[in-house]
Amino acid sequence: MAEHLKGLGGSIVDFKLELVVVPVSDVDRAKDFYTAKAGFTMDVDHRAGDDFRIVQLTPPGSACSITIMRNPDAAGSLQGLHLIVTDIEAARAELAGRGAEVSEIFHFEDGRQVPGPDPQRAAYGSFLALSDPDGNSWMVQEVRQPEPTA
Repeated sequence: MAEHLKGLGGSIVDFKLELVVVPVSDVDRAKDFYTAKAGFTMDVDHRAGDDFRIVQLTPPGSACSITIMRNPDAAGSLQGLHLIVTDIEAARAELAGRGAEVSEIFHFEDGRQVPGPDPQRAAYGSFLALSDPDGNSWMVQEVRQPEPTA
């Protein structure tokens, strides 16, 4: 590594997160949840024999995909993945409209979870939660775009 990057957390190359493996007990059930209820795009559904199957899906607008793989021992163990949206209310309406069970929108005040979006609609301030059928959990977090200046 270059001398000037030591200790700074810097790097000469990009390390892009492209794929997260999500362990599930039933691939077809999970595929249905992620495509029909969460709105992910199915990129790949590949089988290699009776016991091996990879299904890759991508959330709308994301550069990172997930692969759901059958692993009953680890199903539901992935917790706290974040999806970022620019409008938390529209995201909740879309997910609920697709039939996903989603929490109400919430924010944090004084270290406590409080109902409703962040009153100032601050970036990173409003959330909702959902889980796939195995209990792998997701947070949807609002990061609003700054208003254009004239």
